[in-house]
Amino acid sequence: MDKLSGLASKLSGDKSEQSSSTQSSSNQQEDYLDKALDKAEERFGGGKIDPEKMRDKNEKITDAAREKFESATGHKVPEKFSN
Repeated sequence: MDKLSGLASKLSGDKSEQSSSTQSSSNQQEDYLDKALDKAEERFGGGKIDPEKMRDKNEKITDAAREKFESATGHKVPEKFSN
């Protein structure tokens, strides 16, 4: 049902929803780890998880994973995988 309401708002020209999603994605740059978490949510979430709505929580999860990696290995996460 959410997909239908999102489609209806796009067709009707509701700019408030579009501008808020554009702002949230432009404020935070996605790296490979963020993209991998998004894909896992899409695949294993059964279509019930919207990665864009969970962006703040996902950032906390990936930041914690980076910190654990750095504390366990003593090395920084490569720039290719971290923003």
